[in-house]
Amino acid sequence: MDISTYIALAIYFAAMLAIGLFAYRTNDDDLKGYMLGGRQVSPQVTALSAGASDMSGWMLMGLPGAMFVMGYDTLWIALGLLIGALLNYLLVAPRLRAYTEIANDALTLPDFFAKRFGLENSAVRVTSALVIIVFFTLYTSAGLVAGGKLFESAFSLDYTLGLVITLSVVVAYTLLGGFLAVSLTDFVQGCIMFVALILVPWVAFEQFSSGQELLRQAASSIEPLESALTGMSALAIISSLAWGLGYFGQPHIIVRFMAIRSVQDVKVARNIGMSWMLVTIAGAVSTGLVGVAYVNKFDLSLADPETIFILFSQILFHPLISGFLLAAILAAIMSTISSQLLVSSSSLTEDVYRALSKHQVSADKTVLLGRVGVVVVGVSAFGLALNPDSSILSLVSNAWAGFGAAFGPLVLLSLFWSRMTHKGAMAGIISGAVTVLIWSYAPVMSDGQALNSLLYEMVPGFIVSTVSIVLVSLIDKAPGKAVTAEFAETQLAVKEALQEVNA
Repeated sequence: MDISTYIALAIYFAAMLAIGLFAYRTNDDDLKGYMLGGRQVSPQVTALSAGASDMSGWMLMGLPGAMFVMGYDTLWIALGLLIGALLNYLLVAPRLRAYTEIANDALTLPDFFAKRFGLENSAVRVTSALVIIVFFTLYTSAGLVAGGKLFESAFSLDYTLGLVITLSVVVAYTLLGGFLAVSLTDFVQGCIMFVALILVPWVAFEQFSSGQELLRQAASSIEPLESALTGMSALAIISSLAWGLGYFGQPHIIVRFMAIRSVQDVKVARNIGMSWMLVTIAGAVSTGLVGVAYVNKFDLSLADPETIFILFSQILFHPLISGFLLAAILAAIMSTISSQLLVSSSSLTEDVYRALSKHQVSADKTVLLGRVGVVVVGVSAFGLALNPDSSILSLVSNAWAGFGAAFGPLVLLSLFWSRMTHKGAMAGIISGAVTVLIWSYAPVMSDGQALNSLLYEMVPGFIVSTVSIVLVSLIDKAPGKAVTAEFAETQLAVKEALQEVNA
């Protein structure tokens, strides 16, 4: 590896730590400052922060690698993600921003769930916090696996050492600056990813005389495009599109909507965020397609398809540019890990420890405990990531489904259905999470496989959770007048804010 590549990566690491130090000096030294940046995050930072924390290393490694395994069927996943992200901006973002502030300034998603029912330290708060900690530990391990593979493949370093380097840098700037540091670094990382996912597929495409040659080379390994339109079963298409359902329940994305400066800023964030996402997903899928063709044309041996972006970075560019492109992978990995660590530690300290503590816990102590929580969750995820054979896409898909099923229906119904009750919310969280776990891991098929070999676990989990919430809520006693009045106040606040934006 050329020294220029190491210099580029060193500059990137230094920049991330500098942003963390800046956020540490800028942040208000209180709970809202550490967890939500004081609710003063601009729409530009919100949009790219949400996108970067959403896509993670699976966009630059998992999604291109999926083209080698699934071929053009991967396009259905991309379409589902785009539709889900857009609906999340339209349905959830403005209402959640208004509701979390009206609901006694809720700072975390579990805190909002509790205050939505006029409660403070309720069962739904602790239960949802535990779900976040469990699934985010799994999700964070997927990011660490990507980091370990990057250092192993690109720098011939030991896989475990790659895990240590990745985790150390992320933990450092997350500990320093909290949510503001995470958001600002995500903004920078989102810009890096945007450029990289335009540059890499474009330069790789230049290695072919025409688009026809590229498609001809790719056709020797993957089925033609028509197969994705006519050859897939209905269950397979539903499974791929169902990735979009997950957006409604992802705490590390939803927390961005809680922190944005105002409801009026949501529209600007949506336009920027969706434009960014459209370009980057197209770039990731294109990288995979060109990668299939390139490997066939030059008869290359690629042991792990999820490293095709790394291969292109090394063989097609000057070492200094290679360093920039490898930094893009680190940017994707770190942006998501940092968000997940912060949300997990917030739930661990604010929604579990502080909620269950019999003694009054000061805000300063909670911030300190939050920093300790970052380390605890990070070390736990490190333990899960020690297996280098783990699939990034597989780990992400399980965690994504877990959050989507446990929280997605609950978030939507919290914002749109005044009749939902606390018992209904509990039923939805538990039934959704349990359904995903059983569907993913129980070997109930005749060949010993789990049911997710037929249908993505998100679909049954989302359906079971929704039905559970509705049935239990209707059986349960209706919410009190105070809760209903707060719900009506939120609807009015959102309506007025959106009218102001449209005017």
